[in-house]
Amino acid sequence: MTPVLSAEMTLPAAREAQLAGEGRRALAACLASGPGTQRLQILDEQNQSHQLDLPISALRLLLDILAEQAEGNTVKVVPVHAELTTQEAADLLNVSRPHLVKLLDNDALPCHRTGKHRRIRLTDLMRFKAERDHNSEQAMAALASQAQALGMGYD
Repeated sequence: MTPVLSAEMTLPAAREAQLAGEGRRALAACLASGPGTQRLQILDEQNQSHQLDLPISALRLLLDILAEQAEGNTVKVVPVHAELTTQEAADLLNVSRPHLVKLLDNDALPCHRTGKHRRIRLTDLMRFKAERDHNSEQAMAALASQAQALGMGYD
C-alpha cells in the first residue's frame, strides 16, 4: 500500500512561498465564478504557448494550495476516499499511535481490517476530529464562563 501521508515533506523555500503568493493573487484575479471550466494559457521552457481547459473547482483547489504555500506551509492533497494506516491517522490527530489504537478498540473511531492491519477512512477520521475539536471548544467556553463567574481574574 502506498502511504497516503509521506514523512518526506519539506517546507517551501522563501522564494517558493513568494511565488506562490504572487501566483495565487494572479489566478484569483482572473478566475471565473460559478461551475464549469476555464481556459488557461501556459508557456513551456521553449516559450511555446499551450492552452488548457480546467475545471473551475480544480482551480479553486489550486488557489487554496497556493495560499498555504505562500504562508510557508507544506501541502499534501489526499482523496476523500483514502484509507489511512493507524500511524497516519495518529499523526493527523496529533496523538500517539497507542492512543489511536485505544480509540479504535473502544469503537470511538470506526476502522476496518485489511488482513491483520487496521485502516481508517479519511472521512471518518475528519468527522471524528471535527467532533473532538467542537467538544474541546465547548469545554473551554464552559471553563472560561466558570472562571468569570467565580471572579478568577480571567476577563
